[in-house]
Amino acid sequence: MRRLPTGAVVAVVVTRHRRALLSDSLKMIAAQTRPPDHLVVVDNGPDDSAQDVVESSPLPTTYLPSHRNLGGAGGFALGILHALAMGADWLWLADDDGRPADESVLATLLDVAERRGLAEVSPMVTNIEHPEKLAFPLRRGLTWKRDADQLGEDFLPGIASLFNGALFRADTLDVVGVPDYRLFFRGDEVEIHRRLVRSGLPFGTCLRAAYLHPDGSDEFKPMLGGKLHAQDPDNAVKRYYTYRNRGYLLSQPGMRKLGMLEVFRFGLYFLGTKRDPKAFYEWLKLVRRGQQERFFRH
Repeated sequence: MRRLPTGAVVAVVVTRHRRALLSDSLKMIAAQTRPPDHLVVVDNGPDDSAQDVVESSPLPTTYLPSHRNLGGAGGFALGILHALAMGADWLWLADDDGRPADESVLATLLDVAERRGLAEVSPMVTNIEHPEKLAFPLRRGLTWKRDADQLGEDFLPGIASLFNGALFRADTLDVVGVPDYRLFFRGDEVEIHRRLVRSGLPFGTCLRAAYLHPDGSDEFKPMLGGKLHAQDPDNAVKRYYTYRNRGYLLSQPGMRKLGMLEVFRFGLYFLGTKRDPKAFYEWLKLVRRGQQERFFRH
């Protein structure tokens, strides 16, 4: 494994059983006006291998199959460490179900990061079917933003989506580390965001670049006329990891003040809006499991 040249960008993508989506993603990554110097793909599902999809990319590639499903957290940890070992100076991180909105995304992010001296910079994450809307609602105080033009025109400091086209300096990862494998998936991005905030390093979202992603807003259920929302995934596996990992996160420094608000918010949602005491009890049980660091898989 030869060391990469100075200033090299390595794109790290994690995939599992989504060959068609991965193919679309890699095509747009390779089409960048400033293409990555290398592409690393971690495949959590080599029983339906994506090796041929990866090797069809015109970029220099490394395919890393994992015969144990490492989840998003473990997959990104493995890919990040491999990229750092190659000598990457920049790491561009993305899931397999998203893709750059146009050919200038990476060049724009690099330019903004250099001009502003940022440790990390992300593009907006917009709805792949309706790019004028955000793929995930963003809370600003008690207001939820759902449209891209509600965020501003240039730069949003201190807020970033970290696994959907996020660009990290290698030095930043020396400080914040890699995702916690124990979280498996759900909450790993929030945990890295927490570490970034506590590090004091400058980061944020460039509003002149976008990454397309399937709509994820359906999980966020409104209450009190939309002034508050509660995340309620549509299946048991997603609920398990979402609520358990949230319990762990809310017990960490920098997140603890949100704990009581979470109990009020989800109590209001499950008891007042959904009228499902059993679901609230399940939420409390999973949050407690996360607080106790009982990271057993579903």
